[in-house]
Amino acid sequence: MPLKFSAKDKEILNPVCDLAGQRKVKLYLVGGALRDLILKRRKDNPDFDFCLKTGALSFGRRLAGHLKAAFVLLDEEHGACRVVKKLDGKLYTFDFTDFRGPTLEKDLLHRDFTINSLALGLKDVFSDKDLSQAIIDPYSGREDLKRKMIRATHKNSFPEDPLRIMRAFSFSCLIGFSVEKETLRLAKKDKSMISGVSGERLRDELFKILESNQAHAALVTLDRLKILEIIFPEIKPMRNIGQGPYHHLDVWQHTLETLNQFELLLAQARKNPRIKQYLDEELSGLRRRMSLLKFACILHDIGKPGALRREKKRIIFHGHERVGLGLTRAICRRLKLSNEESRSLERIVLCHLRPGYLADSDHPTPKAVFRYFRDTGTDALAVLLLSLSDQRATKGPLTTALSRTRHEKIVKTLIRRLFKKEKEKKQARLLNGNDIMRKFKLQPSELIGTVLDELEEAQAIGKIKNKADAFKLAAKVIKLKK
Repeated sequence: MPLKFSAKDKEILNPVCDLAGQRKVKLYLVGGALRDLILKRRKDNPDFDFCLKTGALSFGRRLAGHLKAAFVLLDEEHGACRVVKKLDGKLYTFDFTDFRGPTLEKDLLHRDFTINSLALGLKDVFSDKDLSQAIIDPYSGREDLKRKMIRATHKNSFPEDPLRIMRAFSFSCLIGFSVEKETLRLAKKDKSMISGVSGERLRDELFKILESNQAHAALVTLDRLKILEIIFPEIKPMRNIGQGPYHHLDVWQHTLETLNQFELLLAQARKNPRIKQYLDEELSGLRRRMSLLKFACILHDIGKPGALRREKKRIIFHGHERVGLGLTRAICRRLKLSNEESRSLERIVLCHLRPGYLADSDHPTPKAVFRYFRDTGTDALAVLLLSLSDQRATKGPLTTALSRTRHEKIVKTLIRRLFKKEKEKKQARLLNGNDIMRKFKLQPSELIGTVLDELEEAQAIGKIKNKADAFKLAAKVIKLKK
């Protein structure tokens, strides 16, 4: 089929072309838009990259004013800027850069991968002819698109921007391509440079990987190349720590297998509309709960090396969830995750053992179930899904079929209870803080909150049913806590 831009794309790009004509600027459309055109990929929020010999910042500012759009300075030294325009509910971005060399071909040489080193004169976009012959492709990017291969444009690609190491894998996950062997060799050779990349930039590429259904495979390769432990030094102590007869893998390999099991679980779990809706919720920007939960798989046992103890030849990790909480908090700060994402990850790591404790009994008490849902809040389902994956990644000789079946049964029962609970109208409190202060002649204090928490739990499990019962229990709690 002939290679052509859609009428909508031409409409969007027309003001850019008009301004370039007025200012006698030779603009080239480069990179992703051409790659996606050839691959017949459409983005929800399209972006277009342009290059010109010089004057990118001036052109970008003019265009932003003309479109009444936002202007973002990306790199003043190298002449890079962005224009962002919201139109019909979509966000369009236009990036402009000066040539990174004396000619267009030299500029394309400095782009990350051959599949992004494509160019097209902007005027050609509006041609009714097949664009196949008009695309400028000095480094065989179209051939690599056919081969489904990610290949660095030149041997110094990664030293120019070490983030490209992660981008190789995020692109691989995004479009289902393989990373070429020589590019993997270069990534391994230059991996130490990635330590100088900002946490925000690393976070964005990491979450592109986690958003895909190939996250486990990509992270295994990054781990094999010893790249992942440069980004997360906390991984290194997790290697080669055995976990006793309930486990068949060391702490780190178990962690990777938990992620693998979660991706396998996703295929089935997403068939449930409620679970799918939950996993697709956006917590920050375009990052979904699903990708955050994959990250939680990586972090859930990160506290084990710090909690490791040996008692009578037994390896134990008592309190590793609390050690993990501290490490998770530090990692969230390093990656500049949002407050909501940080709170969610911290709570998942802290509570990831709770479903297992509940599964120690065939019939958890109403009090234990209430406290689980109270303490995990909006992350209750996330913790349950992680717990299932964690259990399925545990296949040591002492992990019996009976214990596995009981664990799965309890987790699935709790998921059903959660969905039922969401449909129920929340019970009105029998007493409020003012009732308690008046009755017992108390001043506002933490004690009032403690009493209310005790009353809420007792009411939820049916221990109290009216105000008289509530006042009696409140008196006992106050006497005990004073």
